[in-house]
Amino acid sequence: MLVVAIQPGCDGNKTKDEHGTKFSAAVNSMDQAGNSERLVERRSRLSQFKPRLSDYGLFRSSISDLQPAEGVVEYELNTPLFTDYAQKQRLIKLPPGLSANYTAQGPFDFPVGTIIAKTFYYRADLNDPTSKRHLVETRILEHRDSGWVGIPYVWNEDQADADLAIAGATIEVSWKHTDGETRTNSHSVPNLNDCKRCHTSLVMEPIGPKANNLNRDVRYEHGDQNQLAHWSQIGFLSGAPEPAKIPRLAVWNDESAEIGARARAYLEVNCAHCHSPNGPARNSGLHLNVEETNPYHLGYFKTPVAAGKGTGGRLYGIVPGKPQESILEYRMQTSKPGEIMPEFGKSLVHDEGLALIRRWIASMQ
Repeated sequence: MLVVAIQPGCDGNKTKDEHGTKFSAAVNSMDQAGNSERLVERRSRLSQFKPRLSDYGLFRSSISDLQPAEGVVEYELNTPLFTDYAQKQRLIKLPPGLSANYTAQGPFDFPVGTIIAKTFYYRADLNDPTSKRHLVETRILEHRDSGWVGIPYVWNEDQADADLAIAGATIEVSWKHTDGETRTNSHSVPNLNDCKRCHTSLVMEPIGPKANNLNRDVRYEHGDQNQLAHWSQIGFLSGAPEPAKIPRLAVWNDESAEIGARARAYLEVNCAHCHSPNGPARNSGLHLNVEETNPYHLGYFKTPVAAGKGTGGRLYGIVPGKPQESILEYRMQTSKPGEIMPEFGKSLVHDEGLALIRRWIASMQ
């Protein structure tokens, strides 16, 4: 509300009360007009998006069971993004009769009309995969004529559906961790504009569905099959070579795999959407994408461009053999705002991921 003091006697033919009454009426009228314009604008914006998750037709009748509908494909990744110990289900729905085009690097070329959905949930007990599941949010990536757009949905209390949440949300969650201790977190649901912070390199695009991260065996109703081969077989993917000819990203927590490959996979998924030659943090010169081979760009004895307090008082991104002197290790072990990395979508320290990177740096000569 605009408040203005009216000086008495500014019009000799009108009293102070008359001035105040007429001015208040005028201001109220302006406020109402402004509110009406904002309301119309908000309604127009909301009309661009479906009000409920169920409107997308991604799931069978009881959507809280997370059973994909006919024609919707669930997919898995070798190394997933860490999001404060939330678990995720990933789905893709293509327009009827169309397929994605294979690309060797970066996300596949999905046709306009593609819907990619990622549902976040927390198990009551991380040691028990059958324990009760708390559905928190579903993030939609929709490929429109104008490009990709991210749309957040928050699951309601009865877990029957998820509602459009363009302003985002904060949801309190708790679970029993792998060590038996109860943990809590304020899970942050991004607003409509936040999606661009991670999904935009040169243009906004998906992050996860890349050939090397999808190249793995998955259990289907008919048995185990390579995921990319299955996509090609059902007409979901065009132009893909044999899976044996496609690089395979390591599984970050596979103890039987070489530690360097595991660490690079972890950094590729959790950091490279910003720290890559085309990412938002490209000017830092720190490139953590799996294709990078220059040790300096990977952080070896690299001084930061503009990290501020985020260095933790350390001098170099990576000091081989010394994780405790490496900025990379510090950014992963802190939870301080402005210092934590990734800086968005994560508020807790990933203990297991941090242990991996420490072992990797310690193993360097």
